Amino acid sequence: MFAFLKPKSATQRINPSDAIARVANGTMTLIDVREADELRQTGKAKGALHIPLSQIAAQTDPKNGHFNRKLSQDMPIALYCASGMRSDRAARAMTANGFSEVYNLGTLQDWKISGGPIVR
Repeated sequence: MFAFLKPKSATQRINPSDAIARVANGTMTLIDVREADELRQTGKAKGALHIPLSQIAAQTDPKNGHFNRKLSQDMPIALYCASGMRSDRAARAMTANGFSEVYNLGTLQDWKISGGPIVR
């Protein structure tokens, strides 16, 4: 009923199965934007970098001294969190920082249900 009040996502979603395949064959970077205590409780997707949302702006800005050298603006990126909201915000920040192919995977649960491996 109040759908007009919901912010529209500026980011493309990616099918979790597609993301799993692309991460496994090295053609996509996966980023977990949850906080460290969340990772300790649930683990994270195998192969995912951990960059909390609070650090996304700094670690994804190539002009910043805190730029994460494991990232490439030319590599497709998929992000996830606990609900899909933080990963959407992170995707918008990365796009603003010059990353051209950024997707919102949604949640760790989406990854897991689709057969993605979890590490603790």
